[in-house]
Amino acid sequence: MSPRTSPSTTSSDPNTWVLRGLALLLFVLVAAVVWFTNVFLTERFTETTRQRAEVRLTLYSSNLLSELQQSAIVPQLLARDPALIGALNSGDFSQSSQRLLSFVDEIGAASLMLLDLDGRAVAATDRARLGETHRSNAYFVDALRASGTVFTLEPRETNGFEFTYTRRVEFAGEPVGVIVVEVDLAELERTWAGVSDAVFVTDGAGTIILSSENRWRGLEEAEALRRESPPNAIERAIRATQDWTALPPEAYIGGDAVMRMERRVEFRGWKITSFTTYASVRERVNGVLALEIMGFAILLAGIFWLSSRKTASRLLFFQRESADLRALNERLQQEIAEREKAEKNLEVAEQTVAQTSKLAALGEMSAAVSHELNQPLAAMKTYLAGAKLLLQRKRPEEALSSFQRIDDLIERMGAITRQLKSYARKGGDAFEPLDTRVAVSSALSMMEPQLKQRRLAITKVLPFRPVMIMGDRLRLEQVIINLLRNALDATKGLEDPKIDIILAAGETATLTVRDNGQGIDDLDNLFEPFYTTKQPGDGVGLGLAISSGIVNDLNGRLTARNGQLGGAVFEVQLPILDQDSDDARNAAE
Repeated sequence: MSPRTSPSTTSSDPNTWVLRGLALLLFVLVAAVVWFTNVFLTERFTETTRQRAEVRLTLYSSNLLSELQQSAIVPQLLARDPALIGALNSGDFSQSSQRLLSFVDEIGAASLMLLDLDGRAVAATDRARLGETHRSNAYFVDALRASGTVFTLEPRETNGFEFTYTRRVEFAGEPVGVIVVEVDLAELERTWAGVSDAVFVTDGAGTIILSSENRWRGLEEAEALRRESPPNAIERAIRATQDWTALPPEAYIGGDAVMRMERRVEFRGWKITSFTTYASVRERVNGVLALEIMGFAILLAGIFWLSSRKTASRLLFFQRESADLRALNERLQQEIAEREKAEKNLEVAEQTVAQTSKLAALGEMSAAVSHELNQPLAAMKTYLAGAKLLLQRKRPEEALSSFQRIDDLIERMGAITRQLKSYARKGGDAFEPLDTRVAVSSALSMMEPQLKQRRLAITKVLPFRPVMIMGDRLRLEQVIINLLRNALDATKGLEDPKIDIILAAGETATLTVRDNGQGIDDLDNLFEPFYTTKQPGDGVGLGLAISSGIVNDLNGRLTARNGQLGGAVFEVQLPILDQDSDDARNAAE
């Protein structure tokens, strides 16, 4: 009787133990790689999400501050309106509400009201509020006491707060009423609610005054977080991942983890805070982990294939699988070859585009040099003609003055060519304290020959005190000369051409150049290079584009609009130089 094979013989096969060891080693390797990948990608994707949240929060803060600053100037302008002052003096308010309605759309305010000295609403964009008494309201009392514009934050009877700017209206130095401008911040709240973040703004006392969630207004942050989250923007924002793919949370809302970001708003100690979900981090990390696990699963399948190769049927089956994999690999190799070919074609195309861009930049620079040198050349031609006439009349002293001006223009042309070489740099190395009034006067002197050739009424309004900014005088003069030249071109053919030059100093230095021409048809493309409405030969369309770039370099803003009574209005806004910081800088030097 032949002996039977013991069951332990198979289990003690060295090949079996080797395969088991390889399988165990593979499982350990899978766990280590997945753990490391999870930690690394979670940190990286979380930091990316944090940076995006910071960018959004900075954008929200800038929009809020811009809206407040835009509305802050409105009461000062309306308080000087002759029609409103006349109505308060005469007691005839029949046209006052219509007057306010004509302003509200352009201003973008929620509502406008005109109050008399008794606090009664005598004119309003919301006619339902006519006759209301606001004598006890803080914004009315504070406006009468203050000499400037007053900002007031008051809770509404319904949920929310009312943001108002008020200023007293004076006649002959005495108050005759108060103008009330309500700031409309509801649109900002609606934009916040349209994303996956929860956003709110707190005042200096920590009270929530603006929020993407109505239930949070009027509460402090700690109390708001304890409340049950409503099923809308907050619920979308705080559904964070409470699993092993998330980093330790920074805050909890309703038991769920979120990423908390806070930023200071440069206005009365306000702060803006947002809560951002971790959902995108979870999805991206889990997607990479799934690919890794799939790859290790394929490798494990190969190990099982080795363990079962003893049977012929299994061998044939895996041979077929191998043939399919080879076919797939060939297709992949073909796709790789096609992708490499496409990348080479793309590289050639990029080189072609780069060469084209260089040629375009060269052409634009040539046009810029021609445009900027055209003005001094035109002035030199006029001065030469005048000097020739003076010499013919035996007046050499006056002719020498013209030659001196021509010499100054030559130096200016040299400075322009040097500056055109540095247009690509955005630094402020050549900046120095500068009185804006001096730049305006110098630009008018430069344009004197062109101005004398026209029968033109020019109104110049400059402050008595210096208007100091940090900038480059020559480049600022270029901007003013371009604006004056455009105004001259816009008033050609008019019977009574007029140009107003107004320099005002407030929170910013504002230079306004206004004409009574035909106005501007296309405001959107006005500052684009080579855009012009002039006839061929009269201009290449670079003046306003270059001027806008110069003002941006000076940390300012150049805007254009059509005046209410016709004509075009250009405004250059530049930051006022802080006298204290300037003294400290000079002392340090």
